[in-house]
Amino acid sequence: MTGRILDGKLVAAEVKKQVAEQAEQLGRHGTRPFLATVQVGDDPASTSYLKAKHRAAEEIGIESEHHHLSASTAQDKLEAILGQLNTNPKVHGILVQLPLPQGFDEDSIIERIIPYKDVDGLHPINAGRLAAGKEILVPCTPKGIVKLLTHYGVPVAGRHAVIINRTTLVGRPLANLFLNRDATVTVCHSKTANLAETTRTADILVSAVGREEFQISPEHIKPGATVADVGLTRVGGKLRGDVDFDKVSRLAGFITPVPGGVGPMTVACLLENTVQAALIQTRGG
Repeated sequence: MTGRILDGKLVAAEVKKQVAEQAEQLGRHGTRPFLATVQVGDDPASTSYLKAKHRAAEEIGIESEHHHLSASTAQDKLEAILGQLNTNPKVHGILVQLPLPQGFDEDSIIERIIPYKDVDGLHPINAGRLAAGKEILVPCTPKGIVKLLTHYGVPVAGRHAVIINRTTLVGRPLANLFLNRDATVTVCHSKTANLAETTRTADILVSAVGREEFQISPEHIKPGATVADVGLTRVGGKLRGDVDFDKVSRLAGFITPVPGGVGPMTVACLLENTVQAALIQTRGG
């Protein structure tokens, strides 16, 4: 058995095409979707991610601007910028690139963003709506994973989904997305005992650990399972995911590559969230 590739680049291109059409329709009615990003510090990975996001936005007709602050910026200055973006009717989506440098209160910063401009879907109101089964603006990586599975016809209802991650960015919202689609969900983390015993029961396994010493091997996989790899680590100058792709792909029914799997979907879903936010604001909430 060789796992079928879940091609994130292909599906992301289709999502972006649909979003471009929506953006064009909004433009005809006098609204051009607008994304504002804020970066604090000079983390190379964050800089690279943001460049990709702005490039993708430009390609499909979303206007964008970037605010780059030094790592020594005071929290109140960052909050003031968010206040300006919140009240600017031109701005439909606000994204603060995470993680923030040490010393910042990330929860407080996220809560400063108006929920309907929160295109990362991390505000407690958006998280609460998701948990209640009322999805509006949903975190981009979990949303991208579900879209990828849907595109390839991977069944979720009635299946056992195991997620190795409990963060508010990936694991928790993805668990709610799966629950909303009638999956049985198990969330694993660093304190989970006998991890492989749990992951071997998964029809859908999502790993988002991103540590050099961690790797998903065949012993973790139920034959025929769908495997989504969100982890990203640089080892020996090369990028790799959490999953030993060559070995696991021989067992899996479906599997995402790294790169080219979940990553492109995350960017595409950010653009989709930006247009969705513009629609919400154009319609008055």
